[in-house]
Amino acid sequence: MSDLLIVTAVAAEADAVLAGLNGASVTVEPVGVGTAAAAASTARLLTLAEAAGTPYRAVLSAGVAGGFPGHAEMGATVIGVRSIAADLGAETPEGFVGIEQLGIGTGIVDADAGLLRALASALPGSVLADILTVATVTGTATTAARLMARYPAAAAEAMEGYGVAVAADAAGIPFAELRTISNPIGPRDRRTWRIAGALAALTNAAALIRSRDGGQLA
Repeated sequence: MSDLLIVTAVAAEADAVLAGLNGASVTVEPVGVGTAAAAASTARLLTLAEAAGTPYRAVLSAGVAGGFPGHAEMGATVIGVRSIAADLGAETPEGFVGIEQLGIGTGIVDADAGLLRALASALPGSVLADILTVATVTGTATTAARLMARYPAAAAEAMEGYGVAVAADAAGIPFAELRTISNPIGPRDRRTWRIAGALAALTNAAALIRSRDGGQLA
């Protein structure tokens, strides 16, 4: 697994992943919060590894996330079929228009099919769905409903996956996203958050990944 790169937003998530890997030779790095930080830091890690003659085989964006009620409940593990930049586009009088419709790019990156199969096999019971990447975390029922209407195949939202996906895609390296659910998406109420439980689920997911076929994910 030494050629697998796992990136998280913050150190607490990286520590949770490392606890599950239990000494396995894997690079786990916190790359910062938000799409720009995640993309820039991941690109740097990939470039340095390639320059050193030790390129990564695959990149996994991992961490905690909000879950859409009825799609991914607290403590659930979500494997991203697609990582979607949910607010990358334009606002119009008729509503939001994504950059695909604008004809200037794409805000959607598909997970690598081989990684997706391997993760699903290692993590039975996980939710396979789209994961949204947002610049502003959803804090109202209105925004949550709007996102669900726009992206009905989504189960979770976070802030880094699309950025990591873009960096991996530019480097020609397989990518996937994995999230454990710490809170429901909707009205912002920190009393309902279960960060510790989501971090524990992340540790458990990492342990299951490590145990699969000696830790090989592809």
